[in-house]
Amino acid sequence: MKERIVNMMTEHEKLLAGQDYDYRDPELEGMIKRGNELLQVINTSADLNKRSAAIKDLFGKSGERLTINGKFSAVYGSHIQVGDDVFINGNCTFQDSNLITLGNRVIIAPDTKLYCGEHSLDATKRFGTRPDGSRYLITYTEPISIGDDVWIGGNVTIIAGVHIGNNVIVGAGAVVTKDVPDNTVVGGVPAKKIKSLAPLN
Repeated sequence: MKERIVNMMTEHEKLLAGQDYDYRDPELEGMIKRGNELLQVINTSADLNKRSAAIKDLFGKSGERLTINGKFSAVYGSHIQVGDDVFINGNCTFQDSNLITLGNRVIIAPDTKLYCGEHSLDATKRFGTRPDGSRYLITYTEPISIGDDVWIGGNVTIIAGVHIGNNVIVGAGAVVTKDVPDNTVVGGVPAKKIKSLAPLN
């Protein structure tokens, strides 16, 4: 019965559930195409109103006073949800093959990457063969979530499945591979706790 339910899932549902999915699926390809069209407007338009409208259309949910300062990259865009007063600086990449959620008052410095996709540690399981004989890359996904009042430094990488709590600072150049608790400063590769912060009132 469980196998039958899995087989009835769409490729998009499999993607969000963290299962192996076919990225050539027409629904997913349509979502990627739409995202690319909106990103073209965001990254090239000098018309601020047009650019702002494209940002709102791209994201699955966007709060008040969202700013993207410079070029931005995403796969789907529709899997990204952000709260109020979010500032995303230039040359950031959100590989949103699963949900990426940002809380309120999040600041993301330039060149930061959020990667929801991952592959098997076993090299023999990274590629599969479809019934028609064609080969495909096997990808699994996990969501990334970032709480309120978070400052992500420049050139940070955040890996699939990570949850960053509230009132957190991630030092520049860090690679975040594990959850970060509230009221914490982390840094390094891989990111580790540097110190605690006083809780916000």
